[in-house]
Amino acid sequence: MDPVAPFSPGSISLRLYPHDELPAAAVVQELRAQGSSAAVAGFDGVMTSEHHGGFAGYMPNPLQAAGWLLESMPRGWAAPCPLLLPLRPASLVAEETAWLAAAYPGRVGLGVAAGSLASDFEIMGMSVQDAAERFADGLAAVAGMLGGTDPGLLASDPAIARCRRHPVPVVSAAMSPAAARRAARLGVGLLSDSLSTPERCRHLVDEYREAGGAMPCVLIRRAWVGAPPTRQSDAQAARYRSYAAPGARAHWQGEQMVVSTDAGAVADELAAVAVRAGADALNLRVHMPGVAPAVAREQIAALSDVVTRLRRVWSAGRS
Repeated sequence: MDPVAPFSPGSISLRLYPHDELPAAAVVQELRAQGSSAAVAGFDGVMTSEHHGGFAGYMPNPLQAAGWLLESMPRGWAAPCPLLLPLRPASLVAEETAWLAAAYPGRVGLGVAAGSLASDFEIMGMSVQDAAERFADGLAAVAGMLGGTDPGLLASDPAIARCRRHPVPVVSAAMSPAAARRAARLGVGLLSDSLSTPERCRHLVDEYREAGGAMPCVLIRRAWVGAPPTRQSDAQAARYRSYAAPGARAHWQGEQMVVSTDAGAVADELAAVAVRAGADALNLRVHMPGVAPAVAREQIAALSDVVTRLRRVWSAGRS
């Protein structure tokens, strides 16, 4: 299978999360093993995401983790997605991402979010209160530098200069129409969350397209082949609701996990959901706190059949 660019239309990627019950060194080893397994299973790429202070199931260093994964994967791309942009200087994010892309040409993407968990900001000596404003400024800067249109003060950096010919794909998490329109204005793609209904995601995608957005729109969905880990899934959703903004929680209705004992049925439903949501790319999740490494690996292998069928039926639905 020919490699595809990060977040590209029709791409199917996997979210990877650490298994916190393991020691730190084993966490890294397991992430690398699962990234390699995802590539073998047919996924186009993998994503890692960010929280701090030992927040269950998350990494504090998703960009660094993407580097670990790329080193161990026989093929495919990796992206920190989302990285919490207000916690870092935008220029530093752009530099580090650009140099990783120079090391792994065509295999690096970046997804960013504003963040809403107060403890992430407290740990960094920051306030969550002005995160949205810092995010908007940071996204504009990162989009210009990695997109090769406005390197700013980093014009002499070789990796940033490389982005003029080889831009690094960027997507922005969006929970509101205003955020979707901002992503369109800055020329970056869109990232929808795993709990919002397809109808809500479609509304945001429509806002993005109507504002001139032309980059991929990525939909995250939880998927499972077999009897799902309902207790762990419910606990994780409840934790998200405990700190998410009220506007986001209002659109978290019903069960959005796609589940069946039949891999073909999972693929068919994911394709239908993606079409309803107006998504160009899919990012699947099987990980959650309480799911053992062996079980996660079994699911990655089981999703190989899902990915194969999904490519076929989803392509037919989009044509």
